[in-house]
Amino acid sequence: MKAYIFPGQGAQFTGMGKELYESSAKAKALFDEANDILGFDIKSIMFSGTADELKQTKVTQPAVFIHSVAAALSNESFAPAMVAGHSLGEFSALVANGTLSFKDGVSLVSKRALAMQRACEINPSTMAAILGLDDAKVEEICASIKEEIVVAANYNCPGQLVISGSLKGIDIACEKLKAAGAKRAMVLQVGGAFHSPLMEPAREELAAAIQATTFSHPMCTIYQNVDAKPSSDVAVIKKNLVSQLTAPVRWTQSVQNMAKDGGSVFIECGPGKVLQGLVKKIAPEVEAMSI
Repeated sequence: MKAYIFPGQGAQFTGMGKELYESSAKAKALFDEANDILGFDIKSIMFSGTADELKQTKVTQPAVFIHSVAAALSNESFAPAMVAGHSLGEFSALVANGTLSFKDGVSLVSKRALAMQRACEINPSTMAAILGLDDAKVEEICASIKEEIVVAANYNCPGQLVISGSLKGIDIACEKLKAAGAKRAMVLQVGGAFHSPLMEPAREELAAAIQATTFSHPMCTIYQNVDAKPSSDVAVIKKNLVSQLTAPVRWTQSVQNMAKDGGSVFIECGPGKVLQGLVKKIAPEVEAMSI
């Protein structure tokens, strides 16, 4: 069974989507439609903008989303048995499996990016990658820091967990985690504490937009970040999508469940190859590739 997976923020690079745009009429139409929806020429920034321009909040998330969806929908052999997306990638997955229209997907992703930026400005915060320590130990140490907000945010693969929290909280946690035996505890260059309680203002803002959007019955199940379980129930999908901003991304568990449920070929749609690498570490028995 084919499982299609979609990357999140951080996969962007200058030139992304240019070859796809020039070689596929379907992809070209999607890129042009996104320009009209967003009200600015995002494809020019994607194709020839600088790294700094691509890092702009209003650009990064829509850029990865547009590239990912165009890669999937312009591929003649696209026939998913199941889908999943890492953080932002969950929106790409929901368009790819027919739950959301492309237009609504672009609009929601744009609103999500701006809401997250506003939340970051309210609460200066960050994230850190923790390598070489058991998930349970990372969770235990984060929970022990009572005076600051620090939580497990991205369960990327065994031995790789990203934590999220206040600036001071992340510093304290990194010191404690290194003392506990972590191979690395590296603060990431991100704008805020994504997938943590500090994103509550963004969650409230996005919730209203999601509730006002039409969701259709999907063509296949999606394994969502919040609970790593398969769903095709629109009410459940909406609820999980709202919760995602303040809850951890359970990527390890999602891939494990997809493989257990028959996913044997994992196909990454979008820029980069990060998810393929994670899949190979989580479920080495499956095949992983990209469109």
